[in-house]
Amino acid sequence: MRKLCPNLTRENGLDTVLEVPIPDEIFTIKSGTSRAWNNMKSWIKPNVESSRSSSIFGGQNTDIQLLLGVVGAPLIPLPITSHNQPINIKTHDIEDAMAKYIVKQYVAAVGGEDAVNSVESMYAMGELSVGTSEFSAGEERVSSKKTVKKVQMKGEVGGFVVWQKKPELWSLEMVVSGYKISAGSDGKVAWRQTPWHHSHASRGPPRPLRRLLQGLDPRSTASLFNNSICIGEKTVNNEECFVLKLEADDTSLRTRSSSNVEIIRHTVWGYFNQRTGLLVQLEDTHLLKLKTATSDAIFWETNMVSLIQDYRTVDGINIAHAGSTWVTLSRFGEGPESHSRTRIKEVWKIEEVDFNIKGLPVDCFLAPSDLKREEEKGLPECGLATNDAKLPCKIQSAASKISVSKVAAVNVDDTGVSDRSDEEQV
Repeated sequence: MRKLCPNLTRENGLDTVLEVPIPDEIFTIKSGTSRAWNNMKSWIKPNVESSRSSSIFGGQNTDIQLLLGVVGAPLIPLPITSHNQPINIKTHDIEDAMAKYIVKQYVAAVGGEDAVNSVESMYAMGELSVGTSEFSAGEERVSSKKTVKKVQMKGEVGGFVVWQKKPELWSLEMVVSGYKISAGSDGKVAWRQTPWHHSHASRGPPRPLRRLLQGLDPRSTASLFNNSICIGEKTVNNEECFVLKLEADDTSLRTRSSSNVEIIRHTVWGYFNQRTGLLVQLEDTHLLKLKTATSDAIFWETNMVSLIQDYRTVDGINIAHAGSTWVTLSRFGEGPESHSRTRIKEVWKIEEVDFNIKGLPVDCFLAPSDLKREEEKGLPECGLATNDAKLPCKIQSAASKISVSKVAAVNVDDTGVSDRSDEEQV
């Protein structure tokens, strides 16, 4: 990962410090015909609308918007609560008590209560690669067969930096193929910002970033699954695992729903290795119902499965340094010809991790200024997309065109949805 970029305007000038480190391959000189910093310049400043490409979604820019919108900064369904509570088996069902004991084993496996509770702040930097591997269009009315396109797209590479101060304060910056996405939580509201959408906040209380629970933040992981239940066992990568399940309650779902988007369910599963006690797989399913002007509703379902690997000890705490996530994005409802499914894969690797960062003030986690202006105007739901807030590109399937802003609705932050009906979007 590169933290410095050659000066793009003056060859002999000082290097530029990158806000988000990027993979080394961006600097690779191709066949000696161009210099590394030229490759970097073209990567940072991609063409707004490049020449037409053979993309299943209508262009490279639209692909990246879809990828970042879904896997960039998803949130966990519930806020974090303290896990330092005594276990009294008489006051809990057997499934609850088993889950709490498994969480205790997990805390011991990652370094123990003292080591985990000693962390006041955290920093992590890593690289990632995302791409789409499969697109399934709707069923044809005559043959009742699905049109499946298996596309092995070259992964878009990028980097990310995440900061955290206690569970409720976190900040993420991610750059993939020149596109940057920012997200964070100041303890009162969780927000996100992209180049193609204004800053907007998540509904309900702030929730933890899913990326942190993929092996980076043991305390938040333990706190989350402390309220879960043990539903059985399952084999993951030839290892026997306990399966803990956590489901968002009705009150939380109603709080995060809006007038045109209803969140039906959001469920999380954690797979803890019986031998090591570590979290080796994280899975969650998120189902949305989009209300339209017609009687037929549209449903979006996102299933994310993360394989967590390469645990290493950093300052006495076991941290996962690699992993991969498979995302299945499904659209159904209306007629069968409008059904579609997309599979996205993300592979990440952690380059640096550090704890108890000195001089990390609370000001580093403030929300964007445009989000504050919306709050000052007294809007009922700050950051909720308006009629004009939709992406310029459209995703094209075999039977219909769907606005990318509608696909953003599948994102776990629950707010990037336009108020227009689906027919108006088309």
